[in-house]
Amino acid sequence: MLAFRVMLGLILIILSAYTGKVLSTDGLTLFQVFFGDMAKLQWPGQFNLDFMFMLSLSAVWVAWRSRFSAKGIGLAVLAFFLGSAFLGVYLMILSFQPGATGKSILIGTDRE
Repeated sequence: MLAFRVMLGLILIILSAYTGKVLSTDGLTLFQVFFGDMAKLQWPGQFNLDFMFMLSLSAVWVAWRSRFSAKGIGLAVLAFFLGSAFLGVYLMILSFQPGATGKSILIGTDRE
């Protein structure tokens, strides 16, 4: 579990630094650039489409893990729009729950 937490911590630190730098140079142009690249039907757009599908899978997993409760759907929206920033924090919190195991993190404690 320690290696998993270290990896999550590194992801959050690196992503935060990178995002801060991009925000300082490009501002809040994410959606314009993201969907603009997709509209061009070139490799950057293909990567963005693939990434958007991964965000969708992450969001569905978060909602499923919470049995599609209102809380789970709210968390799923955060998972979709915040990506690894959300998922890193979410998984870190789950890893510190009493008795946390890989299985409980993946499927939830009420499904074991």
